[in-house]
Amino acid sequence: MIINQLPESVTLQYAELLQQAWSSLPSGRGISFVKKTNKGKDYWYIQSTVGSKKSQHYLGPDSDEIRQKIQQEKRLWQNAIPELEQRKRLVAMLLAGGAQSIDSAHSRVLELLERSGVFLAGGVIVGSHAFTLYANMLGVVWDMGSTRTQDIDVAVDNSLKIGLGKKTVDLRHAILESGMGFFEVPALSRKHASTSFSVKGKQLRVDVLTPMIGKPSSNPVLLKSINAMAEPIRFLDFLLDDIQPAIVLSKAGIYVNVPSPARYAIHKLVVSQRRPATIHVKAKKDIRQAQQLFDVLIDERPGDLALAFEEVKKQPNKFLTQLETGLSLLPDSIGEKLKTYL
Repeated sequence: MIINQLPESVTLQYAELLQQAWSSLPSGRGISFVKKTNKGKDYWYIQSTVGSKKSQHYLGPDSDEIRQKIQQEKRLWQNAIPELEQRKRLVAMLLAGGAQSIDSAHSRVLELLERSGVFLAGGVIVGSHAFTLYANMLGVVWDMGSTRTQDIDVAVDNSLKIGLGKKTVDLRHAILESGMGFFEVPALSRKHASTSFSVKGKQLRVDVLTPMIGKPSSNPVLLKSINAMAEPIRFLDFLLDDIQPAIVLSKAGIYVNVPSPARYAIHKLVVSQRRPATIHVKAKKDIRQAQQLFDVLIDERPGDLALAFEEVKKQPNKFLTQLETGLSLLPDSIGEKLKTYL
């Protein structure tokens, strides 16, 4: 399988964009201050727009102190404008240079999740969108057939305790009130709460996942950190133990989390052996994604593979058995090299 490399200039631009997004100033994007008068007295609210919905939060009665704080915040927003414009230019240059993107509808949803604080709360993109983002991270161009997906898979490790101060994250509310037309997909069992959201008439779906710990169970798990129910998935904790930042190439760049590429490739081999026979096509896609990642990582990031396979040795026997079966489905030129890590 031939994998094309992106020009070095593009990989450098991506690194610059990632750095700028990581250290960015507060932009005030979609945020404004609103003053209301009630019975002759003035009160201040902060208004935020997520999707097409607006919400207001009370700040306090009008005073010199509150007006000063508002002006300080606005100055920060003003200072961020040149940086945002630079990030937009970098995104445009990356796309023109051959970097891979995610379709506009899915990018809008990922922007919604970013602005709602889902990724700050530990949310991780774990499906084929993560695979797409690895192309820009690794400086390559994937086979487009390996990146197509209708789903946005967001995973959160429910055991993590991430402090966000007073900021609240409500994934369910953000999606349902986004104005994009999402509804909760009914669970197979009426006793279970929904863990998925979809848009009627469109191939757009958000699935919320979390690691399955302990005995097998299909019962949805409440993720308090993002106020959403999640489907428990076995071995997902292996992915979430090592996450990295990535940028979705849309607007000024959308800052998200993804698993390490090496762990993702290993996990895909395991997942391919856990798929029901009825969705064999997805299992083949799992293998194809893993093969492309390994093809790059063996030459470019062998240290990443060594670290990931060290963690593999700590996994249950079932994981190891399914991984070995998955390895046997790779071309000998790749499979034999990977077996040396075990």
